[in-house]
Amino acid sequence: MKNVALLEYLEGFISENRKQRFIEILANRTRHFTVAVEDVYQMHNTSAVMRSCEVFGIQELNVIEQKYSKTIDKQIALGAEKWVDIHEFSSNMSCMKTLRQRGYQIIATTPHNESCFLHEFDITKPAALFFGTEKEGLSEEVLQHADGFLKIPMVGFTESLNISVSAAIIIQDLTNRLRNSNVQWQLSEEEIIEKRLDWTRKSIKDIAFVESRFYENDV
Repeated sequence: MKNVALLEYLEGFISENRKQRFIEILANRTRHFTVAVEDVYQMHNTSAVMRSCEVFGIQELNVIEQKYSKTIDKQIALGAEKWVDIHEFSSNMSCMKTLRQRGYQIIATTPHNESCFLHEFDITKPAALFFGTEKEGLSEEVLQHADGFLKIPMVGFTESLNISVSAAIIIQDLTNRLRNSNVQWQLSEEEIIEKRLDWTRKSIKDIAFVESRFYENDV
């Protein structure tokens, strides 16, 4: 397979430690859950959510920007943007449609209705976890089209948490439960090869030149 041959070639340009680190991290990556953030006004919160995805092994982040045009805050993300796949959408409906077509149920995180408590959430089904804005939460559009609702148990006066805090708590809890379950949550062998190739490319200076040499020698 061409990708495997290319990967073996490119890995000759990175250290063995880095190669093994990629393999180790990818063994804990999952697409069983994915995360979507909707119109987050303060982009550093989206960057922090991305960082939580990376730390806890969620491979994909979906960003919906209908109102605000922002860029990832790399000081907050701390390099997570290199290791997490980011998909951008211009509307809630296009995002939900795409994720449903990929087999995800749409789960709205909100404390304001009869949501399922975090510890009771069924982790066996692939789920897209939607998080809303700091002040208003998720839009009515997402709430009306969601397949289910999820909330963090709270016992204080405050009714909600900052989006980045909520996302970190939920992602950590669900991924920890997932790894201790019998669910087949891991990336496929093909997906692992794809990500090893992607990450190796990102680790090599002058990758275009290095890769061109591979194809020249392969002719």
